[in-house]
Amino acid sequence: MKKNYNSITAFICILAILGVIYASMMPQFITKDEEALAEFSTERAFEQVRIIAQKPHYVGSTNHELVANYLKLELNRIGLETSTQEGFTLNDRGLLVKSKNILARIKGTNNSKALLLLSHYDSAPHSFSKGASDDASGVATILEGVRAFLYSKQPHKNDIIILFSDAEELGLNGAALFVNEHPWAKEVGLVLNFEARGSSGPSYMLMETNQGNQGLIQEFKKAKTTYPVSNSLMYSIYKMLPNDTDLTVFREQGNIQGFNFAFIDSHFNYHTQQDDIQHLSKTTLKHQGTYLMPLLKYFSNIDLNQTVTTEDNVYFNIPFSFVTYPFTWVFPMTLIALGLLILFIFIGKAKRVLTFSEMFRGFVPLIGSVIVAGFVTFLGWKIFLEIYPQYNDLLNGFTYNGHAYIGGFVALSLAICFAFYHNFSEAKVTMNHYVAPLLLWIIVNAFLANSLTGAGFLIIPVYFGLVLFGIYVLTQGSSLGLNLIFSIPALIIIVPFIQMFPVGLGLKVLFGSAVLTVLAFGLLLPVFGSFARKGALTLFFFTIAISCFVYAGYHSDYQYGKAKSNSLLYVYNADNDAAVWTTYDVNLDDWTKTYLGQNSQKAVGLNKLPIYSKYNSGFTYSAIAPKVAVPKPTILFLRDSLVGSRRHMKIQIKPNRKVNRYDIFANLKMTFYNFKANGVKTYGEKGNVLKRDGMKMITYYVVKNEPLTLEFTINNSSIFDMDLIESSFDLMTNPLFKIAPRSDWMMPTPFVLNDAVLIQQKIKRQTQAPVKPIAVLPAKETVAPAKDSLTTSVKPE
Repeated sequence: MKKNYNSITAFICILAILGVIYASMMPQFITKDEEALAEFSTERAFEQVRIIAQKPHYVGSTNHELVANYLKLELNRIGLETSTQEGFTLNDRGLLVKSKNILARIKGTNNSKALLLLSHYDSAPHSFSKGASDDASGVATILEGVRAFLYSKQPHKNDIIILFSDAEELGLNGAALFVNEHPWAKEVGLVLNFEARGSSGPSYMLMETNQGNQGLIQEFKKAKTTYPVSNSLMYSIYKMLPNDTDLTVFREQGNIQGFNFAFIDSHFNYHTQQDDIQHLSKTTLKHQGTYLMPLLKYFSNIDLNQTVTTEDNVYFNIPFSFVTYPFTWVFPMTLIALGLLILFIFIGKAKRVLTFSEMFRGFVPLIGSVIVAGFVTFLGWKIFLEIYPQYNDLLNGFTYNGHAYIGGFVALSLAICFAFYHNFSEAKVTMNHYVAPLLLWIIVNAFLANSLTGAGFLIIPVYFGLVLFGIYVLTQGSSLGLNLIFSIPALIIIVPFIQMFPVGLGLKVLFGSAVLTVLAFGLLLPVFGSFARKGALTLFFFTIAISCFVYAGYHSDYQYGKAKSNSLLYVYNADNDAAVWTTYDVNLDDWTKTYLGQNSQKAVGLNKLPIYSKYNSGFTYSAIAPKVAVPKPTILFLRDSLVGSRRHMKIQIKPNRKVNRYDIFANLKMTFYNFKANGVKTYGEKGNVLKRDGMKMITYYVVKNEPLTLEFTINNSSIFDMDLIESSFDLMTNPLFKIAPRSDWMMPTPFVLNDAVLIQQKIKRQTQAPVKPIAVLPAKETVAPAKDSLTTSVKPE
C-alpha cells in the first residue's frame, strides 16, 4: 500500500512540475498596476489592436490607407516626427507592389548603431483577415512600448528607429524598400521584430543572423526578460525551413541581424477571417510586451557592434531564466556522457548490482514502445483524416480540436509505455533497464552533434540521469524523492517539445510527439519504473486517450468562431468568350454547390497557368457560369522595336475596373533580358536574364489602380506568347454578381486567391496589327515615372 501512495505522490508531483513549467512560459493574467502611464499596458495595447483591426486592411484597400494615416497620427500624438517612404519593389519571387513604409526616429545621446523596432501593418489579402494578431498585435506592442518608454523619460544612448513596414504579407516588399533604398538602413545595428503566426500561446524568440548567435544570445540574457521562451533547436530548424519574415530581408539584403518574437498557437486562425480581436489572447499580447520593454531599455544603451560575432551558442530557457554555452561544447559533452555511462556500468557490474543480460533486456520495452507508439500514432492520424475528411479543409494542418488529439496520442503513448514495462520490466531491475534509454539518448545526441548542433542542450537531462544512475551504482539504492528531483530537467527541457512540434509544424508530425513521449518516459524510468501498478496505469492512460479522441470527435464539426473555409472564383476567358465558376475546395458544401452544382466536374484547363499559393493549391472543380460584362483591361504596346537579333518591348496594361492583382505568364521557351516592371528590377539581380519559376513572370498587387508597365528584350526568333490574369477581390460585393453571403460557420479559404473575379487573356495588340521587322519608334508614353520614391514629413502637434 505504501508503494501505491508513493506512486500517487510521484504522479501528482510530476503534474505539479509540468504545471509550473507551462505557467512560467508566459504571463497568466493581466494586473491592474499596468495602468501606470510609465508601464506597458496590455489593455492600452489591446485597444490599439481593436482600432487597427476593425476591418481588413490589405495593400490596395481603402482601409489600408486609413490604417497608415492612423499610425502616423498615433506616432505624432506621442511626440514623434514621422515620415513615409513609398516606392515600387520587385522581389526575387516576381512579386511587384508599391509599398508605403511609416517611420519615426528617437535620437539618442551617443549613438553607436541604431536600434530598430519593426512590425508590418498590412493584413493578409484574399481571406477577409482583419490582421488582429498578424500583425496589429506587433504594431500595438511597439506603439504602447514606445509611449511608455518616452513617458518614463528613460535615458538612452542609441537612436531608436520605428518602422511599420508595408506589404509584408505579399512578399516582404516594404522591408526590402527600406533596406535597399532608405539612408537610415545603413545605421541600423539591431532589429526587434514582432510577428504572429497564430492568435494565442507563448511568444517564441527566434534570431536572424548571417554569422554566429553568441553575441546576440549573451546580450539577450543580460537584458533579463521575464518570460524568455526559446532554444537553439528552434533556431537551427528555423534556419532550415523556407519561412521568412521582414527580418529575413534585413539579414539577407542588409546584413543586419536581430530578433523575431512570434506566437504560433491557435494556428488555425492565421491569415483567416478569424484573425480578429475576439481571438487574440490578451496574455499573449502581454508576453510580447514583456520582451519589448527590457530589451528596448537594454539595447538602446549598449554598443550594438558587440552583438556581432562569428561563434554560435547552444541556448535554452528554464523557468524565468536562460542557459547558454558554446556549440563547441556539444560533441565533447556527448563523449563525456558516454564515458560516464561506460564507467558506471563497469562499476555496477563489479559491485554486482548490474547484469549485462538485464541491461540488454531493457531495450525490449524501450524499442518496443518507440516502434508501437510511433506506428500507432502515424496510422491513427491517417485513420482520423479518413473518418473526418473536413480536417483537410484547414490548409495549415492544425485542426480546431488539435490539442485534444495531441493529448490523446500522448496519453496513448504513455499507455503503451506502461504496458511494455508492465510485461517486460520489474521494479527491482529498473536501474538495469535504465541503461537502455541513457544509451539511446547519448546516441541521439551524438547524431545531433553533427547534424543539428542547436539541439545539443538535449544532453543536459541525460547528465542528470547519469548522476542518478551513478548514485544507484555507488550506493545500491535510490529514493523516489531524489529520482523526482533529478527528473525535473527532462520535464523542463524535453516535455514542452511534445506539444510544440505539432503546434508549429502541424498534426502530421504527431508521430514525432509520440516517439518523443516514449523517449522522455525512458529518462523518467527511475520514477515510473518504481510504480507498483503499471497495468492499472496502462488502463488509466488508455482511458484518457479514448476520452480525448471522443472529445475531439464531438467537437469535429464547424461552428461560428471555428469556421469551415471555402472558396469561389468567377473566371472569364476573354480568348474563347467563356466563363466558369471554380474552387480550390476538396470537400464542397451547400454554399459552393449552389454555383458548382451537386455533381461537380473536375476543373479542366484552369491550372495550366498556376496561380501562386502558399501550399500550392490548385483548382479542383468548375462549372459553366453565365457571361457577365466585366470590363477587360487595355493592353498598349508602347514600344516594339527590332535591333539586330533582339526585340525590345514595352507593354502597358491598364485596368478598366477596380482591380487588385495581375498575374503575368510567358511561354517557357521565351528568354527575357533586362526585365523591368513599373521601372524597377529585382534587387541584387545578377546578370540580365530574368529568372522564372515555371511559366509565371510576375504577380503585381495594384494600388490605386496604377497600370502595369513591362519593359524587356527577347530574342527575335522567339514566338511571342504571354498571358495575363486580371483579378479583383470583389466577387461578394460586385453589383454585377449576386453572390449569397456565407453562413456564419463559413469563412474564405486563406493562402489562395479567393472571392475574386478573374479575366484571363493573351497579351497581344488589341488591333491585331502584325509586328513589322523594322525599328519602330516608341509610342507616346502615358505611364507614371518608372520609379516612384516619395518621402513626406509630419510634424508632431
